[in-house]
Amino acid sequence: MESMNTNETLTSTSSSPAAEKSSLKLTDKAIQKVITFSTGNKEAEGKHLRIYVQGGGCSGFEYGFTFDDLREDDQVLEFGSIKVLLDPISLPYLDGSTVDYLEDFRGSGFSVQNPNASGSCGCGHSFSV
Repeated sequence: MESMNTNETLTSTSSSPAAEKSSLKLTDKAIQKVITFSTGNKEAEGKHLRIYVQGGGCSGFEYGFTFDDLREDDQVLEFGSIKVLLDPISLPYLDGSTVDYLEDFRGSGFSVQNPNASGSCGCGHSFSV
């Protein structure tokens, strides 16, 4: 199994105690893929990667990834040259998670290893807590 290298520097724009405790990691492979996507996408210019959780999927919650503008209540995590935005609702669901980018015979995409998830569906795109 390939080891996951992570690069994490936390910078919070929120003063709440919950935000100060957040820890989300991105592997080097995920960071490189975000950089590739952002430089090849005109809609991403001047925006940052937002990782969020929303209701849906087979198990109740699903992950979302988009390029977005900073909002007043966001927590900002810096990983090298990229910034990741986390909203206060998604923050507790993502705390302690590691985001990787996988490419194999089944396809490619971001994968979230989430210690808060109590279960997931067979497709791996949704989770329950």
